[in-house]
Amino acid sequence: MKRARIVSTRDRQRIRAALDTSEDSVELTIGGHAFGVTHLSREYWPADAATRAPAVTKRDLLRYLVDVAPLLLPHSVDRPLTLFRWPTGINGRRVRQKHWQVPVPPFVARTSIFSNSKGHADDYILCNNLATLLWLGHMGALEMHAWHSRVTPGTGDGPSSTDFARSEAALQASVIEYPDYILFDIDPFIYSGSEPAGRHPEFNATAFDRAREVALWLHALLERTGLAAFVKTSGKTGLHVVVPILRTLRYDAAREVARLIGEHLLREHPDVVTTEWSVGKRSGKVFIDYNMNVRGKSMPLPYSLRGLPGAPVSMPLDWRDVRRGYPLDYRIDTVPARLAKRGDAWAGVPGVRQDLSAIFARSRSG
Repeated sequence: MKRARIVSTRDRQRIRAALDTSEDSVELTIGGHAFGVTHLSREYWPADAATRAPAVTKRDLLRYLVDVAPLLLPHSVDRPLTLFRWPTGINGRRVRQKHWQVPVPPFVARTSIFSNSKGHADDYILCNNLATLLWLGHMGALEMHAWHSRVTPGTGDGPSSTDFARSEAALQASVIEYPDYILFDIDPFIYSGSEPAGRHPEFNATAFDRAREVALWLHALLERTGLAAFVKTSGKTGLHVVVPILRTLRYDAAREVARLIGEHLLREHPDVVTTEWSVGKRSGKVFIDYNMNVRGKSMPLPYSLRGLPGAPVSMPLDWRDVRRGYPLDYRIDTVPARLAKRGDAWAGVPGVRQDLSAIFARSRSG
């Protein structure tokens, strides 16, 4: 797998020093590329009384991204991005951005992917280096969501074609049709009782406690199958469980594997778990969404922030920590200290590739 080009600790310290000045605009030089960042005192996240979280400025965001870049970039490299931008902060207008029709800096990699609905290719941004990561922060991209597949071939797994732009048939025969993990999106549909009519459940401790219980059941089931899995908070109300795999299955096959595992968990815990697609039928249960395993769907990157009060982080966890804490414990102002103490729970994920066919063959023979 191609690795993100991550600058040295010394260079990151130099960038931090540039951001630590009192100037409201500075020029950053990263990997030989220079670009200006402005309005550093702009509040992206106002102070939040409910979580006692302080206000977070653009300067704070860029500092955070410099700190977590060695952990985040290995998960973002060569993945098309869906970005959620709040140029003036989370109380302003939100922009969902997949495609950029305006010029981007030369250090920002892009890829063209055919759209069957449009009949032509669209450009997607790839976050392959620190300069891009900080430029996106400067542009108000507070949430970064990435596809489950990459645009570059692996080593000995899956197809090698990188023809994404010519046609739907070429796209389906390319490497981007083959995800490198299976995602289980665990989303509690247990209401606090204070939600406006028609809204999805807001965060509440009872709901999240059920979600973590389901995540632990899923982990146990995957372990019995011989599959290693990794968990992180979504940064909102639920959890994401990721199973890294060799890129030998198309999205439809990966989704079917996720469906079978989700249905098995449903049979074991029918009073708690649901896989119902109809929102009305999920109420009071924990929804396991296997339908996220589709080309074009995306997941918040590990260590990405969310555009919600308190500036929560989609935080990788050790399985031993799933029983502790709640999503808003992992915020931009608390995560750096936790990482200094506990390290990166997902450090080994980019190197894990599991052969599902071999694992299920062993399960059948056992």
